[in-house]
Amino acid sequence: MSGHGTPKPMRSAPCGALSGVADVPGDKSISHRSLILGAMAVGETRISGLLEGEDVLDTARAMRAFGAEVTNRGGGEWTVHGVGVGGFAEPDQVIDCGNSGTGVRLIMGAMATSPISATFTGDFSLNKRPMARVTDPLALFGAQAVGRSGGRLPMTIVGAADPVPVRYTVPVPSAQVKSAVLLAGLNAPGQTVVIEQEATRDHTERMLAGFGAEITTEDSDEGRVITLTGQPELAPQVISVPRDPSSAAFPVCAALIVPGSDVLVPGIGLNPTRAGLFATLRDMGADLTYENQRTEGGEPVADLRARFSPDMRGIDVPPERAASMIDEYPVLSVVAAFASGVTMMRGVRELRVKESDRIDAMATGLRANGVAVEEGEDWWSVTGHGPGSVTGGATCASHLDHRIAMSFMVMGMATQHPVTVDDGGPIATSFPIFEPLMTRLGAQLSHPEQPDI
Repeated sequence: MSGHGTPKPMRSAPCGALSGVADVPGDKSISHRSLILGAMAVGETRISGLLEGEDVLDTARAMRAFGAEVTNRGGGEWTVHGVGVGGFAEPDQVIDCGNSGTGVRLIMGAMATSPISATFTGDFSLNKRPMARVTDPLALFGAQAVGRSGGRLPMTIVGAADPVPVRYTVPVPSAQVKSAVLLAGLNAPGQTVVIEQEATRDHTERMLAGFGAEITTEDSDEGRVITLTGQPELAPQVISVPRDPSSAAFPVCAALIVPGSDVLVPGIGLNPTRAGLFATLRDMGADLTYENQRTEGGEPVADLRARFSPDMRGIDVPPERAASMIDEYPVLSVVAAFASGVTMMRGVRELRVKESDRIDAMATGLRANGVAVEEGEDWWSVTGHGPGSVTGGATCASHLDHRIAMSFMVMGMATQHPVTVDDGGPIATSFPIFEPLMTRLGAQLSHPEQPDI
């Protein structure tokens, strides 16, 4: 079962050249943070280009439950009347975050230093994911968490009545954990310090500074040290959400592997902490160019042009790049299947605790479609034999994971036989226009009545 309805099998058949303009939705990470920080500011924050996928809509509903006035003005335009730092009201109902690990972890952080309690739940997939990585540092502020065994949802967070600032070293690269601690630090007196040994996406730091928080970042022998001064009054902002590089990955990668393709993906955020996939594709020999490079809302942006690239080769992806492309490894593995040689991906343990065990899910599906894959606890490799070499023809389990489903749909566009996923419903959590967008480019997507497992 999908977390949002009955399973919706989806099939991708080999197609002709993909061409046209792919207007992908707004960045999911920035959309979540815009709503949350808008709710913690005093006054009206105006947001344009908000991603209106289910994950972000769940965060909007959560902010309303905590007392903010969140209004959809139409056309991706939203306003948030915030309640100020420390101004969250106690929700009357359970907060359902659907499929969103980002949403639930950031919201937990935002409310953990207010003297209120809130109970969180999600869909079947989210309720299996570990929350201790967030609740452990939140406990240092004085918050308490009571959940199911293994630190799983449903879970109640009892916010700290008298929070204290913390100094916390993030044990594994995780923008969600870092951001949850920083959001909690907003309502703690003094300075909260987060240290990450490997830099992760920095949207939270950029946006906190934009809202007027006193925050500094410096490199030291310990790693990247982020210092936040607590209890500011955040000023409302006008935010233009750049388009999501993680969503752009799918039309870009499809164009690279489908013969004759030429696709333009405009207005993509190229924050250095998010652009690892595109650097990796270019290292593999992809015909991928950046056009009209510019800065919007403090974030680097460009139009991406991707063309069929028959001469891509397998590479060793630098492990230090993992944090900047962790969500894109599934679709990278699809591209690797159409390159020549071995693509090795190391330092990717985080993939095993995403919406699904993404290494296992992709390895199983790739093998079923005729691709050679090897894997370990924190690495995997894909051996490709060039364009047209992947047989396809199998049905793959999406495991309620939107990125797994979309990755296999991209693969089916270039295989010898159609590829099916048992449930394409989760795609709506992050990329609700995926099917019509890819169809306009020339993809052949359909919905068989039953998965042929």
